[in-house]
Amino acid sequence: MRKVSLLILGAVIGAGGMSMVSQTSLLSSTSAIAASTDTYRQLSLFGDVFEKIRTDYVEKPDESKLVESAINGMLTSLDPHSSYMDAKSFRDMQVQTRGEFGGLGIEVTMEDGLIKVVAPIDDTPASRAGILANDIITQINGEQVQGLNLNQAVDKMRGPINSSVTLKVQRKEAKDPLEVKLTRETIKVRPVRVRAEGDIGVLRITQFNEQTYEGLRSGIEKLTSDIGQDKLAGFVIDLRNNPGGLLDQAIMVSDAFLDRGEIVSTRSRNPEDTQRFTAKGGDLTKGKPLVVLVNGGSASASEIVAGALQDHKRATVLGTRSFGKGSVQTIIPLGGNGAVRLTTARYYTPSGRSIQAKGIEPDREVLQDVPDELKGKDETKGEAGLRGHLQNGADKEERGGSSAYVPPDPAKDKQLTAAYDFLHGVRKGAANTTTGVPN
Repeated sequence: MRKVSLLILGAVIGAGGMSMVSQTSLLSSTSAIAASTDTYRQLSLFGDVFEKIRTDYVEKPDESKLVESAINGMLTSLDPHSSYMDAKSFRDMQVQTRGEFGGLGIEVTMEDGLIKVVAPIDDTPASRAGILANDIITQINGEQVQGLNLNQAVDKMRGPINSSVTLKVQRKEAKDPLEVKLTRETIKVRPVRVRAEGDIGVLRITQFNEQTYEGLRSGIEKLTSDIGQDKLAGFVIDLRNNPGGLLDQAIMVSDAFLDRGEIVSTRSRNPEDTQRFTAKGGDLTKGKPLVVLVNGGSASASEIVAGALQDHKRATVLGTRSFGKGSVQTIIPLGGNGAVRLTTARYYTPSGRSIQAKGIEPDREVLQDVPDELKGKDETKGEAGLRGHLQNGADKEERGGSSAYVPPDPAKDKQLTAAYDFLHGVRKGAANTTTGVPN
């Protein structure tokens, strides 16, 4: 079973705001000229092969698809996170990073080849129409859903705002399927979910899109108000199975808990392109103790946050080793022809650590009780297990993935329980409380 989530591979520098500046330099050396000549000879070879395929292949090929495949092959040969996005994929990526789209407000999953409702989102067309968790969607606008993959079904339910869609739904206790006509609205995905557990505030961050920081800020305010500043023992920041997202949002989320100091640096091929991002000041929690939860599914932007708070000793990191994706992808639009996702830098934690193919090691490892039927299936490969991944130049010792299992029942979640116990221990022993950031 896998839920629909807005998976954005890696910490991405904003697609719309990224501009590329090219510079031309004279090829003054003989070796440079020779290298250039050899490159153009290879490009000529590509043209010859393309022409042979175009004229002699057994069936007439789609020429635009040939070119796209060639471009994508070139990019994917670099590392697992560089790729070409056609115009549709680029639009989908922009929708994902905005965190809002025209849709119905249903979180769905695929189970045994069927599209099953996980839950309707509050105050959306789906919730108002009475769609319930565990409903099975059998048809979308009269078309059978069985045979479609999850993304295809989701694409059919999304669409222009104010347009309508008819779903046929099979409910367990109902003999006949229900037919529901819905009008699409702007759906805002909640990347931050908050809840109070007694005197502890839990901040579950599922992704880093354009809504993440605002969701975090309002969540902290709500929990502080609901629990009371004096009674509040601390916060749990749950980053487990968060695949990453926007770099600027990772920086803003880290800054929300720091008064000063570096958050992350990015280093490109050219040393002069190194960037350092520092906290602007103003800890939204006013120094309350923090625990960050990570596991093998915590990647990229999640690791930036965990690494920054760990290096500054602002938070205690619990769980299992994170994924280990320490590279930054830039989205470069290509006019109306899609975009290139290109790995342009590595990122480093405030202490200068590269976690590429190594991950964030928790301050305290806490293993879950994995059900027998899932043992061996709960482990992620990690960045080190991806074919063609960037090597960690600073340290040749690479580490594979770790368990990404999170029990559906919070009462059986050993990592969450350990976080509660730790915060209650910190509250009792004031000498252990971390309330500031070292110089």
